[in-house]
Amino acid sequence: MKIILGLGNPGREYALTRHNVGWWVLDHLAHVWEFDGWKHDGDALVASGSVGSIRTRLVKPQTFMNLSGAALRPYTRRPTWAPSSDLLVVVDDVALPVGRFRLRASGSPGGHNGLKSIESALQSRDYPRLRIGIERRDDRGRAGSLADFVLDSFDADERALILDRMPILTDAIERVVRDGITAAMNDFNTRDEPC
Repeated sequence: MKIILGLGNPGREYALTRHNVGWWVLDHLAHVWEFDGWKHDGDALVASGSVGSIRTRLVKPQTFMNLSGAALRPYTRRPTWAPSSDLLVVVDDVALPVGRFRLRASGSPGGHNGLKSIESALQSRDYPRLRIGIERRDDRGRAGSLADFVLDSFDADERALILDRMPILTDAIERVVRDGITAAMNDFNTRDEPC
């Protein structure tokens, strides 16, 4: 089974924040793939179905960002499940311009608490991730801490830009599910155009 884990925080107050862009993507996938409704499963909400013939589960941890890895515990106990080939983490990235994205087969958490928790749960950095840009540009008059920034809502233009990218993000994720992270990186990392 393929697991697509979107990082975000539970609660209405976080629904439209930059830190929850991973959940936006999963909600979009659940809709376009016509997966069953979201259900509680341990420390997560899950929606399941198939992408072609491949069983796939969407996972939204309900433990807040810094404990997101707990939602992976049931999968790490399965002898045939391997994070390097069966997991894709969808995450926000302040280092990428809004709407840009990058697929990676592995890497460091880069200061992201959700990715730190995933790495701790897996005891490895070798898991694919889809990083979606939410760039913090201090020249735009946004003062305050990084935490305040990621927990703030997108402005209308940024939100529209993210939503406009959903079809290509869906295509990229489908490619990961069907053909693996390397094929998807080769195809989509070169096609992502500046916004």
